Amino acid sequence: MNHFALGAALLCTSLEAQTLDLPPRPADALTGTEFAKRIAPLDLAEREREIVAQVTSGNVPNFLRQLFPVPATSVMEGETNTATFYATPDYLAVGSDDDYFLINLSPNAAQRIADAAHCTLPTPRMVDEIYAAAEVKLAPSPIPSSPAMTTVPAFSNHNATVRAQRAEQLKAHPLGSLVAGHQKDVVVCAKLASAPGRVAIYGWHQTNGVPIQPLYLKHTAAWVDYSQCTRLVQQKMTVNGIPNTVAEVLADPALAGLLSNEGPIPDPRYPTNALPALPARASPPASAPQTEASLTNLARLLENPDFNERSARGLQTKH
Repeated sequence: MNHFALGAALLCTSLEAQTLDLPPRPADALTGTEFAKRIAPLDLAEREREIVAQVTSGNVPNFLRQLFPVPATSVMEGETNTATFYATPDYLAVGSDDDYFLINLSPNAAQRIADAAHCTLPTPRMVDEIYAAAEVKLAPSPIPSSPAMTTVPAFSNHNATVRAQRAEQLKAHPLGSLVAGHQKDVVVCAKLASAPGRVAIYGWHQTNGVPIQPLYLKHTAAWVDYSQCTRLVQQKMTVNGIPNTVAEVLADPALAGLLSNEGPIPDPRYPTNALPALPARASPPASAPQTEASLTNLARLLENPDFNERSARGLQTKH
């Protein structure tokens, strides 16, 4: 074996067991329950500053740190390519293995965390591949649309539902097993290039493998509700056994089909600036009292046809 082949083999071997590039969890770090209480009264910008600070300081469950290899295959002009990318086994969370809180983020904050961890956000095709590879497929658990859906108490309630679903599978599939189906994904896609200031969401696969949510880009980037979460994918991956990166593969017309159903994506990322909260008529801060007027205004937003978004099979809610 020549030196190049040996080096490539060693690099590929090192990619077989990948870990999330974050500091160790501090001994005095907040639990998920404590963190949810801390952020409940905060507006979007303050809340996301807290989330980014917690995650980048290492306050994530240990089970999220071991990345899961996900296979992908494509055929281009008669040539078959195979790849492996590495995803977190569940959505991003704050806290410990015993007490964690799945966090709901804007795409901008998610991108800041991804950059810090040398990761990216998935494409819709990657979300499909993750679901196909998942050992644990949880059924979606939608809640009725209401003005509360963008508040931390709603996030906490849905988190409790998902944690209960996951607990039923723990004996057969311990924490660290690849799990999917329980949230929509914040994704990157080619259409974002013509939709600045928007978030792309996709997924929430039913147990038959069909996603409730087609690719959707009508929400402003500042919209964050209980159903959307962030799964990190490591930039480093392999293609045909050779080390590569997600960004390079997505930019390559010959290889992009491994990770994208839309062809090449030259710039697969979101801006990283902080976002102001939606106006009071759309999403009042959790710390502010929800007056009859503010609830009415958000209810009107939910009724706007521009905010049609699937939340259950065969049903469209408007948010």
